[in-house]
Amino acid sequence: MSDRPSRPVSASAIEKHVYKVFPNDMNAHNTVFGGMIMAKCDRLALVVAERHSAHVCVTAAVDSIHFRAPAKGNDTLLFSLALNRSWGSSMEIGARVEAENSYTGDTRHILSAFFTFVALDENDRPVDVPEVRPETAEQRRRYDNAQIRREGRLSTRDQLARSGGKP
Repeated sequence: MSDRPSRPVSASAIEKHVYKVFPNDMNAHNTVFGGMIMAKCDRLALVVAERHSAHVCVTAAVDSIHFRAPAKGNDTLLFSLALNRSWGSSMEIGARVEAENSYTGDTRHILSAFFTFVALDENDRPVDVPEVRPETAEQRRRYDNAQIRREGRLSTRDQLARSGGKP
């Protein structure tokens, strides 16, 4: 960790934000439209980023969206998001979405994703954010794994730049 001030994961985390599925949320396959779930995750990740940084933030990247199972009509979606790690002005927020059967209480993990946000100052320039302070062994694991994902993102960007491509 650096000399930047730090904040605990719990200071900005969102646990089990509830969204009730209605017919207008369904796709042609009669399961919940994945784009709606992704958009809700992005909005909630923004809240985590802004709570942590105390600045306006923008989405810089979305990694590893994995749809693990479909959500269906009458499900309740439970969104949990937390800051995994920060570097300078950027932050990685992990998202986990579960679908809960509203009648039995059974839940299933339906989506995992990672969002990278950048904090901006009043002139729309990147601004340093506090370090994140893991409080549990699981948060420490996510903190360590975030560095591996970041190295992968930077390596891909560098390889594309060398090949004349753009990310």
